[in-house]
Amino acid sequence: MRNVAHVAHIKGQPDYRIERVEEQDWVRLTQSQFDPIQISPRLWIVPTWHQSPDPAAINLILDPGLAFGTGSHPTTQLCLGWLDQNLQPGDRVIDYGCGSGILAIAAIKLGADHVTGIDIDPQAIAASQDNTLRNHCDPAKFVFATTHKAADQDLQPNERVDVVVANILANPLIILAPILVQAVREGGHIVLSGILQEQAEDVRRVYQHWFDMHIANEQEGWVLLTGIKR
Repeated sequence: MRNVAHVAHIKGQPDYRIERVEEQDWVRLTQSQFDPIQISPRLWIVPTWHQSPDPAAINLILDPGLAFGTGSHPTTQLCLGWLDQNLQPGDRVIDYGCGSGILAIAAIKLGADHVTGIDIDPQAIAASQDNTLRNHCDPAKFVFATTHKAADQDLQPNERVDVVVANILANPLIILAPILVQAVREGGHIVLSGILQEQAEDVRRVYQHWFDMHIANEQEGWVLLTGIKR
């Protein structure tokens, strides 16, 4: 058992009481909060401690960790839904702000030929690499880097990718526009998430200089912006 102090402020003076809390299996209790998530009829996110509800589906095996992206947040689900519906076999993809690597892994399992994952956090790169192995993905199809320059060296001269997906936040997306724009080939797609509805027009206006942009989907106040490069 553990003692827990409950503190309340009454007339400027702290008050508290001590209670005894029964010990529990905290790991199992935490795991019980995460169930498999169905993104589409063929795409699931499954924690390692669960059996897949549909073994024949495309299952992304992913546990909550230090890096962002468990599949439970609307911004991630919006990106996964777009990849499920629009990614073409053989596409080359950049996942900018890869976090746990969930979008990169999904892209490979949905038929992408190669994915470059980029993040500013070395822990995210390590988590992405671990998760690709957990999902039995071919390591030759991935490159993970902590800077755009390092990742861009994997591309051949004058070669750009078919899809850039960036699930970050509105302000960084606006700041990073010159980098993300250069990475997309003519006729390629840009997929932007982490954008609140009231921020969508500001982001769209910036990218409209290079892309035919539109709102592709919305979920719980979050917007997915996509565009085709002119």
